[in-house]
Amino acid sequence: MAEISAKLVKDLRDMTGAGMMDCKKALQENDGDLEKAKEWLRQKGITSAEKKSGKIAAEGLVDSYIHTGGRIGVLVEVNCQTDFVARNEAFKELVRNIAMQIAACPNVEYVRVSDIPADIVAKEKEIEMGRDDLGNKPENIKEKIVQGRIDKRLKEITLLDQPFIKDQNITVDELVKQKIAQLGENIQIRRFVRFVLGEGIEREEADFAAEVAAQMGTATAPPPEAEEKVPELTEAASIEKALEEAQPATETAKAPTKGAKEGKKKGKK
Repeated sequence: MAEISAKLVKDLRDMTGAGMMDCKKALQENDGDLEKAKEWLRQKGITSAEKKSGKIAAEGLVDSYIHTGGRIGVLVEVNCQTDFVARNEAFKELVRNIAMQIAACPNVEYVRVSDIPADIVAKEKEIEMGRDDLGNKPENIKEKIVQGRIDKRLKEITLLDQPFIKDQNITVDELVKQKIAQLGENIQIRRFVRFVLGEGIEREEADFAAEVAAQMGTATAPPPEAEEKVPELTEAASIEKALEEAQPATETAKAPTKGAKEGKKKGKK
């Protein structure tokens, strides 16, 4: 029989919430194997978390968490049995950690698998059954594969099955059970809401350049007007026009000025 250390007993107690002697016995019965010891305790039905799960939990806290920048917010309700435990710092810390967990898990929609509506489970099964990689497999094998995939998918959207953000070695469910063992009361996560800024709003796509120009008090310059096209002239017409433009200057040059006429008259005298 493997030697059972005090640390191993404590680890099992933290995970299951069972008593110290029960944990030690479970480890002795399973040669120190932690996972087998957990299963043994569940089979015996002696874990404190399971014992307390049937007790009414109507006290507790509603807490909030707003992520840095104010773009994600969470409201969560966690219940316990008495107001005394609800005021305990260990319970308050648990509630805060759960709120932070929800903020960090955008895919989580439900507290536990049993909360997921039957129509959603049926839809997931329909999707998985229609996948191409199952086409040539026997029906009994196909059912097992599909069930495994569905179970995995449902756990991805439930809070209790998520790895705890501060200790990836345990799930949120195991975290709650540890607190049940520590505080001695039934603790249940009842409900939560996760808010994301702007979620569900159809945003209008704006012209960024025009928006900046409007804020700067400038207007977009109108497009340049098309220049009036001058009809092309034939070679003859071009010459004719040049002559017409030059003709007045020639006539002016030929016509004597008044001063010139008077000069000629004086010369004759």
